[in-house]
Amino acid sequence: MPQPLDAAAVRRWCRFALDGLGRAREDIDAINVYPVADGDTGTNLYLTVESAAQAVEASAAGDPTLAEAVRSMAHGALIGAHGNSGTILAQLLRGMAGVLAEAGREPDADTLRHALRQAARSAYEAVAHPVEGTMLTVATAAADAAEHAPGRLAEVAGAACTGARTALAETPGQLDVLARAGVVDAGGSGLVTVLDALDAALSGRAPDPTRHHGLERTAGGAAAPQAACAPPATGTDPGSGGGFEVIYLLDSTDDAVRLLRGRLDTLGDSLVVVGGDGLWNVHVHTHEPGAAVEAGIEAGRPHRIRITHLGVPPPSAHATRAVVSLMPGEGLAALCEEAGATALTVRPGEPPGSGELAAALLRTHAREVVLLPNDDQLRHAAAAAAEQARASGVRVAVIPTRSPVQGIAALAVHTPDRRFDEDVVAMTSAAGATRFGEVTVAERQAWTSAGICEAGDVLGLVDGDVAIIGSDPDPVAAEVLARMLSAGGELVTLVLGSPAPTALAARLADRVRQGHLGVDTVVYEGRQSAPLLIGVE
Repeated sequence: MPQPLDAAAVRRWCRFALDGLGRAREDIDAINVYPVADGDTGTNLYLTVESAAQAVEASAAGDPTLAEAVRSMAHGALIGAHGNSGTILAQLLRGMAGVLAEAGREPDADTLRHALRQAARSAYEAVAHPVEGTMLTVATAAADAAEHAPGRLAEVAGAACTGARTALAETPGQLDVLARAGVVDAGGSGLVTVLDALDAALSGRAPDPTRHHGLERTAGGAAAPQAACAPPATGTDPGSGGGFEVIYLLDSTDDAVRLLRGRLDTLGDSLVVVGGDGLWNVHVHTHEPGAAVEAGIEAGRPHRIRITHLGVPPPSAHATRAVVSLMPGEGLAALCEEAGATALTVRPGEPPGSGELAAALLRTHAREVVLLPNDDQLRHAAAAAAEQARASGVRVAVIPTRSPVQGIAALAVHTPDRRFDEDVVAMTSAAGATRFGEVTVAERQAWTSAGICEAGDVLGLVDGDVAIIGSDPDPVAAEVLARMLSAGGELVTLVLGSPAPTALAARLADRVRQGHLGVDTVVYEGRQSAPLLIGVE
């Protein structure tokens, strides 16, 4: 039975799309030959939709309107976009969301037609050098088919899906690299999956789990999927290999981004810049990753920076063991990198999904990986990511670190030359022997173990529980530290956040020096959102 296009339909759409891409991911990866044959288009699309789905689910708690749901979807896709294909998909969803959010509570078939047209138009505008035979072509075909389809919402969605499938089958005739490989475009294939999910969400039918991207033989004998496509549209030489994929979120103005586009266009290819309203997702393939990041710094504030080598490393280049550490601040992430770990910066309100973490584990190309979540809220995602990586033959151990200071302690005793089990035991013991505290600011009124706090109160936490409520960071921090040292300790670690008073660490270090003989203090600039993190070993 046909369903209205409301917030519930958006939730179904995201859920169906995530399930469909989960089934098709490996097949889409297998046909990924353009713009770079790095075999990750299906994974990138999955991670992008996973981020969108998580944002929509988070908004569902407040009984959202359609406008709120589609904006959450677009924002989630933007901040979680992976790769060329994921970045373009984020812009397609953003284009649709802009139209649907203005449509009121009951958008009609004409609104959906307009949304699909705006999605295709905005995606073309986001790509520096559009190429036909890619997911851009598939998006345009979907909009064309919807425009000429009579009927209600569900019929328009079905027509768009049919038009996209037809265009996908024709992509090898538009792009030589696809024809030579005997495949359809990988990014376009993923887009067909997303549109099929929209069709299912509006038609009321259950998604067909047998409709997947299984490989079959083309007339020419090459292996090709039943409905697949390729990454985004730009002017990359698919046979070049090497180089780096640079992706980052950027806080910047429209004018600065226009200048940035021109700068990045001279540094590389596969350039896609999507977003707006002050937040952008930047993607480029380049042999000068440092210059690409520097250009972002000149344009605004880049964050969640990911740099990936596009060449597939030979087996001899694979590390035996790696450590992946999740950190809430850029300073903490840099500290981990200096210690030899792979650090992922986690921004407030933007927790990584299990798929994103699994991809990070696999990108280390190590046979053994230690994962440090450093946050109680991330333990489930970390465990799920470990299971996904193990399915690919990687040995993974998740150390249940609950705070960044426990992660620092674990990393300090990491010895890659040791047997894996021994290394994990030593790191786990070091983390478990580290008490952790925090000084933060309450965002709203709440009940705590220390009483009722109001928005703006300074909270002192010990081992995850609120122990002190005050108004001044200095006395709260001093009391937290005193309570933590009451059970003894040999080393105090102070991690200063961005809002911390500059002299706070010095005053606390003096207290330790004067009141606790034999206890050393180390201070780090963590640049996390909480004013202060404290560790006592």
